[in-house]
Amino acid sequence: MNRDLGGVIHGEVEAVPYADPTRLSGINFGKQTKLRRVLGLPSLVFFGLAYMVPLAVFDTYGIVTEVTFGHLPAAYVLTLAAMFFTAYSYGRMVEILPAAGSAYSYSRHAFGANTGFIVGWTLLLDYIFLPMLNYILIGIYMSEYFPSIDASWWIIGAILIVTGLNILGIKVVSRINFVIIGFQFIFLAFFLTLFFTSMDSDGAASLIAPFYSDNMRMGAIVSGSAILCLSFLGFDAVSTLSEEAREPRRDIPRAIMLCTVSGGLIFILAAWAGHIVYPDWQSFTNPDAAAVDVMSKAGGAFLVSFFTAAYMTGTFASTMAAQASVSRILYAMGRDRVLPYGLFGTIHKTLGTPVRATVIVGIISLIALRIDLELAASMISFGALAAFSFVNLSVIKIYMFDMNKRQGKNLFYYGLLPGVGFLLTVWLWTGLSSTTFTVGIIWLIVGFTYLLYLTGMFKQQLPQFEITE
Repeated sequence: MNRDLGGVIHGEVEAVPYADPTRLSGINFGKQTKLRRVLGLPSLVFFGLAYMVPLAVFDTYGIVTEVTFGHLPAAYVLTLAAMFFTAYSYGRMVEILPAAGSAYSYSRHAFGANTGFIVGWTLLLDYIFLPMLNYILIGIYMSEYFPSIDASWWIIGAILIVTGLNILGIKVVSRINFVIIGFQFIFLAFFLTLFFTSMDSDGAASLIAPFYSDNMRMGAIVSGSAILCLSFLGFDAVSTLSEEAREPRRDIPRAIMLCTVSGGLIFILAAWAGHIVYPDWQSFTNPDAAAVDVMSKAGGAFLVSFFTAAYMTGTFASTMAAQASVSRILYAMGRDRVLPYGLFGTIHKTLGTPVRATVIVGIISLIALRIDLELAASMISFGALAAFSFVNLSVIKIYMFDMNKRQGKNLFYYGLLPGVGFLLTVWLWTGLSSTTFTVGIIWLIVGFTYLLYLTGMFKQQLPQFEITE
């Protein structure tokens, strides 16, 4: 899942009316001092893995297991393949735009401002639904651990706390985020240790069943893979550190690829271990909280408590960062008159935070009380897959047509590889549910209508805004 490390400091920011400049990575708010190039490849890779969050594998564990009829690891393999080619395309775009890292910027650079706006508008689905998804997860798992308290109370309480903290400008310091990620790696190591000691001794077939079995259906695998794309959101976040890497054109593409592959392998291993520990996926007590059944089977009440603590800590920190990110993106768009200025483009004189935008995000997040986990996850994947498709197309457009690299091996690097990435992402995109497409298409129609308004039926130049994924 895309988890913003809200406390990672990207250098000093001048002339920015915020109490918390550390959350503004990727948004152009004014003049910046020159950033220090101090990050090598290992630091970049660790940042990307921390952004992706190791325990994101359990966000939709039960849902996708049911969708794929017990073949979650196989779905992760397909998703990893699609993300591999897309990560390659991100790397190629970083070589051209080493100071920018978003599908919006790449699409605008390749296809113009209007196309870039539509891609950016689609990406807003990620930002809007990410806090909502986290609130749903908090409600699900906390009510599982404290069954006497209804999930809605946990959701409302979390929204009030997170919204209040973001209004006050309380920042999540980067070292705390890394401690949280370290905590999750410790949990995964402990879980995998228990897994290897609890494997069935009588069945080699059970070891490969999560990847292939007689009841495996390719259409179901594609549908599951489409949802799982949200687990990989964040590999591209490494591109936001381009101005702080010692060798950005060399190390940023490598770090993106390494994060994608290593993160994907972690997800596959954890999903495979979960299926071996708890193969009877049809007996989940609650598919939305299926990880509780897995942990209980692997290590009893202690592991359930350990998992809940590690998972909820990471989810709450992610929610803080996700809501801060989307409120600042809405503020940037309001400030640039892409959204209504009076509603989104102002900050509080005393607190120095975009109070109105933050409150609006909190109000929108109340939809978490009514929306189900699968739809929220699918909407995030809808926006991400659409954006990823345009990143792959941007490589083809810029390198092969604008730069005329269509000879010899260039056809392979700038045509075939991003072309495969485009086809895979579109394939996964079509695997989403009809409800997801209905909501997504309505969102696109609203965005296109708004684009017509902003440009006066394409007679005026579109205002520019910048977002990162």
